[in-house]
Amino acid sequence: MSDITFSKEEKALIVRKIQGYFSEELNQQIGQFDAEFLLDFLSKELGAYYYNRGLYDAQAVLNAKLEDVQDAIYQLEQRTEFRR
Repeated sequence: MSDITFSKEEKALIVRKIQGYFSEELNQQIGQFDAEFLLDFLSKELGAYYYNRGLYDAQAVLNAKLEDVQDAIYQLEQRTEFRR
């Protein structure tokens, strides 16, 4: 897995969200530099956990779709004297 990176616009939005959280929930002001530093830390240290969870969720969706495809193929199968 490569490092998790965000575009300039995405990072700015996330930084504002971090600042808003600190202000509203913790009643503390946090500057842009500190919020960016926190975002970088969280991305580096925790990002892989969220990334992996996303992969697991995607795999579960894909497996469900593959089961649907297998069922559809089974329904198309014609009866013959051969058994599986």
